[in-house]
Amino acid sequence: MAIQIDGKALAKRVKEQVREEAAALSRKPGLAVILVGEDPASKVYVRGKESDCAECGIVSVSHRLAADTSQEELLSLIEALNRDAAVDGILCQLPLPKPLNEQLVIHSILPDKDVDCFHPFNVGKLTVGEAGFLPCTPAGVMEMLRAYDISVAGKRCVVLGRSNIVGKPMATLLTQADGTVTVCHSRTPDLKAITAQADILVSAVGRAALVGADMVKDGAVVIDVAMNRDGEGKLCGDVDFAAVEPKASYITPVPGGVGPMTRAMLMRNILTAAKDHQGLL
Repeated sequence: MAIQIDGKALAKRVKEQVREEAAALSRKPGLAVILVGEDPASKVYVRGKESDCAECGIVSVSHRLAADTSQEELLSLIEALNRDAAVDGILCQLPLPKPLNEQLVIHSILPDKDVDCFHPFNVGKLTVGEAGFLPCTPAGVMEMLRAYDISVAGKRCVVLGRSNIVGKPMATLLTQADGTVTVCHSRTPDLKAITAQADILVSAVGRAALVGADMVKDGAVVIDVAMNRDGEGKLCGDVDFAAVEPKASYITPVPGGVGPMTRAMLMRNILTAAKDHQGLL
């Protein structure tokens, strides 16, 4: 039976560390959150981030805009936040209502305030291995592996999904940790044959019960990044947990696995930005 990786407990430790370091700064770190429209899931995410900030001693200011906000109005707000010395990080909750241009919004946030690590400048730094922000979900996964003394070096790693937010940066971080990485996606033939070779399998597709026991090698580490709803409306990941758990050595539950760590790593990025702006890096 696999050991369950406790994302909640680990996230709590990370946030405690952030709170201690934030308290030692001359000015509290500041986060500006922008929410455009009334998307229910986005509202939940924003409330969670506000709660995390309060827990970590970070000042959080939310800007809630109507769904019909124009591109010009949104960019004007971002420009004002870029100039605000009290704001260390800017987070614009995605997805944005149409016809707003998400790429333009991402590009408009200053790289030193891009705590999501979405800006091409920060993605480039990540790719070449320079110090800077780390994308929150992949960074959370790497933190979990370290916390449980799971070495990546020399391991066969398979990442399911090639998104800019998770799949691609996840593959980059695993490669930098000396893993041998394969990225699979919707056009990958004979998927089971590839995933069954993985010592470390990370799934970030967004399809409930995609990963069954026949896709997992005995003793594999299985990291489930996805957040889906099953037929009964319950939260679940990509992995058929009941079927895969007996075969894996370590596995992340959904919920309670990667999700809390994603939020914790965002707090760490805000702290990093604050230290940078206060000349401490």
